[in-house]
Formats: sequence, C-alpha cells, structure tokens
Amino acid sequence: MIGERVVQKVSSTRGFAKVAPHLVPVLDRAVHRLTRGRVLLSAQMLPGVILTSTGARSGQARRTPLACMPEDGGRGWILIGSNFGRTDHPAWTHNLLAHPDAEVNWKGADIPVTARLLEGEERAAVWRAALAFWPPYATYQARVEREIRLFRIVRR
Repeated sequence: MIGERVVQKVSSTRGFAKVAPHLVPVLDRAVHRLTRGRVLLSAQMLPGVILTSTGARSGQARRTPLACMPEDGGRGWILIGSNFGRTDHPAWTHNLLAHPDAEVNWKGADIPVTARLLEGEERAAVWRAALAFWPPYATYQARVEREIRLFRIVRR
C-alpha cells in the first residue's frame, strides 16, 4: 500500500520525532474524548489503545494514546516504548514498571490489564514481530542507545 509506505517513511524522520510527540497525543486524546471513545485518530494507520496508568512518582492517573500490536484477537496487546525514536524512555513505561496494573481503552471498551516488561528471548521474538508489523521501529532503535522497552499487556 503506497500510503502506508509514505507514512512509514515520514514517521522515520527526525523532524517527525521532534513534532509528533507534541501533536499526535493531543489530537488523539481530543478526538477520542469528542467521539466518546469510538475513534482514535492515530489508529487509522496502526491499531491503538488509550493506556491509563498510575504515575510512577505522582500516583495520579495518566492517559496516554499508544499504537499497539494486538495479540490473541484483542485479548492482549504489545506496547512498544519507542517514544518516536527520542533519547529517553517514554513516561508511560516508567509508570508501568512502578505500577503494572493499568487500564486500556480498546475500541471504546475500558479493560483492566496487567503489564509485564519483556526480556531475553521473549523480547527478541516480539521485537522481530514488531519490526514486521511497523518497520520504522528499526529506525527508532538505531537512533537511540537505550533498548526500546516492550510490554505485554493482558486482561486482569
């Protein structure tokens, strides 16, 4: 699909990495709220969830729109902490490490979940699947020294 290739190429640029983290989540939250959870703007290209996690330091609820890789027909998800190829781990990954019980909004339904950081061979296998799912993740990883965190999210 030519549109998908164009989006992948654009999303791999450093300019996109600078602008997208400030623009995409704001638009996603606004459209999600206005449509009462029926539409997630970024999910028009990739599947997406709204993750509600507990702040690692604040203890407050934090809502973050994220692309995801659904597993088992929507009974689980892989969340990829790429942060658009920016230097630091995204805040939501710190939140899940501190408080693995969270909630996702998937296709308008709020679902209680538990997150687990993937490591070792399990992480390697999921990383290969993530690269097949969205090739720009390879560009994001090449741009940073940190290992991009992968989480498996399952229903509680």
